[in-house]
Amino acid sequence: MNPARWLLPMIVAGLLTWIALPGSAVEVSVGSVKVSAGDVPRLNAAVSFALPPSARGPVILARNASDQTSFVQVDSDGNGWLLVPKLEAGTVAEYQILKSDQLTELPVAISVDRLGRKLRVKDAGRPILEYQAEAGELPRADIKESYRRGGYLHPLTTPAGMVITDDFPLNHVHHHGIWMPWTKTEFEGREPDFWNMGDGKGRVEFVKIERYWSGSVHGGFVTEHKFVDLLAPGGKTALNEKWTMRVYPTADGPDKVWLFDLESVQTCATDQPLILPEYLYGGLGFRGHGDWNGADKTFWLTSNGERDRVKGHGTRANWCYIGGYASGERGGVAILGHPGNFRAPQPMRIHPTEPFFCFAPQQLGEMRIEPGKPYVSKYRFVVMDGLPVKERIDQFWWDYAEPMKVEVSWSK
Repeated sequence: MNPARWLLPMIVAGLLTWIALPGSAVEVSVGSVKVSAGDVPRLNAAVSFALPPSARGPVILARNASDQTSFVQVDSDGNGWLLVPKLEAGTVAEYQILKSDQLTELPVAISVDRLGRKLRVKDAGRPILEYQAEAGELPRADIKESYRRGGYLHPLTTPAGMVITDDFPLNHVHHHGIWMPWTKTEFEGREPDFWNMGDGKGRVEFVKIERYWSGSVHGGFVTEHKFVDLLAPGGKTALNEKWTMRVYPTADGPDKVWLFDLESVQTCATDQPLILPEYLYGGLGFRGHGDWNGADKTFWLTSNGERDRVKGHGTRANWCYIGGYASGERGGVAILGHPGNFRAPQPMRIHPTEPFFCFAPQQLGEMRIEPGKPYVSKYRFVVMDGLPVKERIDQFWWDYAEPMKVEVSWSK
């Protein structure tokens, strides 16, 4: 494979994130940042670093040795974020960090807006995804009220505008785009099921949007959910969950992708654990477009090179691509598991006939979410049009699994 086919458009567009500043602007140097690529080449990769209060200002800039200047985004924890367009393997880039007195606000690459019961995420006005916050309306009159829920992602759209997720599918009404309930569980001697909501044994409920933001390096949101055991008198919360989403801008061109990270932190709501016996599925779930139903309608590719959905089921992989055709167009998503996840690389549930996928660590045996020990799981999603290329998805996984090293030096 010739990587230049997909690298070049990303490199060219990535350089467009650099800006030319007016000559009259007064800039004050507050320190420097060194970024090391490590053993793999980097492309359109975001890095973060601690930013002391003395280095913060209305707008912070980063200038490299070629006199190219980019924006630094500051998050709610005071960390600076920088988008590195390109860095060859084994090389180091150094940036001078500057505060400017002429610029008053950052440009927005990824926008996040609250519209009714949803958060909508866009890249330069093009839809990426929607987060269903409060429970939405049921799409069909024959669906029971118990299936109504929020706290999931749908629709997920490719850069070309193709929707690749489904919501309330006819054969599995409890499936919702991208969502994270557990199925077979034990809690205080009961067996709530947070997945099959129609059984009335458990449910995952949206609690609140903690915050959301737009930005030049990433946009995103932090939300909270709760896992309610409906078998307990009056219902009882077994788990509290916090989602953190970050969506990154990527370079334009024929190989443009959407790129976002999802982190789930689950904590016990009582002094009792949630026990997860060995089971086929549960945890992170993905439901593909309705047109992908059928044994030959969904296309799969794992990091192990497996394309056969039956052979791929139950295997452990760093990532899995799921794709298909909708309205005559081809698109899909690669779901990347972080190497720090429990039992990584996690085993997968790949359905034999439906566009359904799970990373399911409980396939390897019983696991527990214990009081005082948060259960953290992290996944990166690469949404693309056309056919998947293994080497390309591997590149995204390495950027995620082994982020670039960052050294900082601040002026006194």
